[in-house]
Amino acid sequence: MGVISELRALLRLPGFRKLFAVRLVSQAGDGMFQVGLASLLFFSPESQGSAPAIAGAFAVMLAPFTIVGPFAGVFLDRWRRRQVLVWGNAVRVVVTLAMSGVMLALGGGNPWVPVLGLAALSVNRFLLAGLSAGMPRVVDGPLLLTANSLAPTLGAGAAFVGGGIGFVLGLAIAPGRLHDAAALVCAAVVFAAASALALRLAPDQLGPERPARGDLRAELAAVVRNLASGARYLAARRTPGQALLVMAAHRFLYGVVFIASILISRNLLSPPGDTSAGLATFGIVIGLTGVGGAGAVLITPTLSRYTGPQVWIALMLLVAAASQLLLCTTPSRPVVFVGAALLGLAAQSTKIAVDTIVQRDTHDDFRGRAFAFYDVLYNAAFVGAAALAAFVVPDDGWSRGLFAVLAVLYVVVAALMWLRGAREPRGVELPRQVAGR
Repeated sequence: MGVISELRALLRLPGFRKLFAVRLVSQAGDGMFQVGLASLLFFSPESQGSAPAIAGAFAVMLAPFTIVGPFAGVFLDRWRRRQVLVWGNAVRVVVTLAMSGVMLALGGGNPWVPVLGLAALSVNRFLLAGLSAGMPRVVDGPLLLTANSLAPTLGAGAAFVGGGIGFVLGLAIAPGRLHDAAALVCAAVVFAAASALALRLAPDQLGPERPARGDLRAELAAVVRNLASGARYLAARRTPGQALLVMAAHRFLYGVVFIASILISRNLLSPPGDTSAGLATFGIVIGLTGVGGAGAVLITPTLSRYTGPQVWIALMLLVAAASQLLLCTTPSRPVVFVGAALLGLAAQSTKIAVDTIVQRDTHDDFRGRAFAFYDVLYNAAFVGAAALAAFVVPDDGWSRGLFAVLAVLYVVVAALMWLRGAREPRGVELPRQVAGR
């Protein structure tokens, strides 16, 4: 009952409602866009279905995000975050329409297609960092934990709904260039709606409170130095630095499972060469992962208050370990589907607690850089997972020994967090260049 009342209290906050609407619509467009991209890169008959090929495509799409992330942090601490949401979604409209035009004229095999797809996904990561950095400006106090439960999880749900719409469009429209272009045009329309919704927020409502000033080129030249000082600050505060490291470890392990799930859906649980069946099976896996994530909304705000976020993270990592032990038994559909739901519960519960620790224990002047650094670790972990998966995941995606090792690693990370994780942030004096702004 406490969670329901807090959800109602959140929805009474006009700033939260407006920011939440932007997230839901923007991520619905993400889901629609990503289903089309996944169909093209991972499930089409033209794409190779081996573990190295799938992992390689995954790494190519994610590797540049580690470069985008640090620059995103500088801009999020410099520019009005509301304007980032407006213009970022507008840029995605242009890029997505350009991508649909290339596919319509030249086909999905044209090299410009993954380049434009990469640009659209890069902007998406930038926008998600801005949404997280702006959250404490519209919600504070105990409600921040509930907001971190509700917004990202329902945002993921919106992405799933958008992806479902994209998949239905794929079944309704004949395969080929027209189908691919139509799906992208629909995603562009949704991105345009998200840009318009962001205009309802006041220009300065999402901060930063004290924007960084000075020459932009000098600021860009100082990216590495500024991020290094931010990393030292997060490490010195202990709780946010440890939370980010734990999330990076979790994303690395989850990335291996994610690539294995693509291969299992395509090569083991579906007829070879059947694009629709493979994509539908993987869609069920992702959907059940989302169902598990929705369960995190219900239990995390209530139960984590009794354990504290650090212990809660450790408990959820043990749930993730249990999901891998379940996958060790057999690669049947029920086992894969239940394992996906358990891992979704663990992943989203962990993310809610980590987001709260980073937001709560990080000064506003560092929040943009903190969440941009969060994205760097998030994507670098996935790239590392793809590199590992190319060597250790079999082409059909299932290996009892691999899932057993992943379970052990989850237990190790959980034990370190439970036994060695700091419970309170350490007092740290702000760096001179920040404190004097």
